[in-house]
Amino acid sequence: MNARFEPGLRLRGRVRPPADKSISHRAAIIGAMASDPVRISNYLDAADTRSTLAAVRELGAIVESHDDDVLIRGCGMRNAQPPAQAVDVGNAGTLMRLLPGWLAFQEGASFTLDGDDSIRGRPVDRIARPLELMGARVEAREGRFAPFTVHGANLHGITYELPVASAQVKSCVLLAGLATDGTTVLEPIATRDHTERMLAGAGARVTRRPSADGGYECTVGNTDELELEHVHVPGDLSSAAFLIAAGVLVPHARLVLDGVGVNWTRTGFLRILARMGAIVVGELEDPGEFHGTEPTCDLDVSYGPIEATTVTADEVPLAIDELPLVALLGCFAEGETVVRGAAELRVKESDRIATVVDGLRGLGADIEALPDGFVVRGGTGLRGGQIDAHGDHRLALLGAVAGLASR
Repeated sequence: MNARFEPGLRLRGRVRPPADKSISHRAAIIGAMASDPVRISNYLDAADTRSTLAAVRELGAIVESHDDDVLIRGCGMRNAQPPAQAVDVGNAGTLMRLLPGWLAFQEGASFTLDGDDSIRGRPVDRIARPLELMGARVEAREGRFAPFTVHGANLHGITYELPVASAQVKSCVLLAGLATDGTTVLEPIATRDHTERMLAGAGARVTRRPSADGGYECTVGNTDELELEHVHVPGDLSSAAFLIAAGVLVPHARLVLDGVGVNWTRTGFLRILARMGAIVVGELEDPGEFHGTEPTCDLDVSYGPIEATTVTADEVPLAIDELPLVALLGCFAEGETVVRGAAELRVKESDRIATVVDGLRGLGADIEALPDGFVVRGGTGLRGGQIDAHGDHRLALLGAVAGLASR
């Protein structure tokens, strides 16, 4: 499918962004682990999140959908049922990496996970390693790719230091840790904490605190059951980010985005924008806060001039999905915008460093790739042209915003 986006002449209004995908995934998985029914309001209806509902159904949960509400009658912590065939995760990387944490303590049972061609190219060794240290066994194609099989076992607690900051790997280990006498994950820098918050809200013993080396230490204790009556999924800041970028870049734009999730571990993009001088107003959560709920607010966005900035490795995990937009913003910002420490972008739905650099260059950007990021020399904007989305939804949305802001 091809789509054409003309330069925006008027961009004004009020909109509610789609529901948060990360929280929707986690609500469905933890809901399936719960002992009593869990109602999820504003659940995201999208291919990836439908894959998660299908997966928990295959494992024994009963799922009822009513408009944007979902009711999950879970099978309990230790009663996941091995399906006759592989659990199909579709294109959902979050599902592929989180679900094994639950399956790893289904003692004596084995579960195979598979997905589409894109998923089969995304490594799972980063979750296999800690699960095996805890006592589970993971057999993967070529040692690190789907399809792979998780053999459940009686797990023991570990202290695991993440080699690379990853909320998905951390979440997998913490879910498995619920069946141990205590498991701690050490992350070199903060990553999104939706799993810890939801587990705390469900009655699990969870602590999260800064560590002496500047990272974070997350610990879960043994949990017999999870009780999570209701989860409201806020608006997805990663989806709202494209609207925010359009509001900043399109002349005379003014947008209000309602009910956006502003968990501080997700607002890295907004902090980068503030440094660039963008006009985005809203009541954000203070960095370091931790509790069992997700904060929301309305964001008021206006057009205005912006300046270049440098994004360093410690900022990347809290803005990983929005970094392609930083490249786009850099085309319009005065000066040189640099992003480093973002090699993770090369193993998303596409190689997002290569595709973003090639795509924006084709629209007139002065941009070059780095092994772990990119450099943009801005101030001239974009003339327009054609961009290939490479089957990656974020690249398609990047092109849509570029079209609105181009000459």
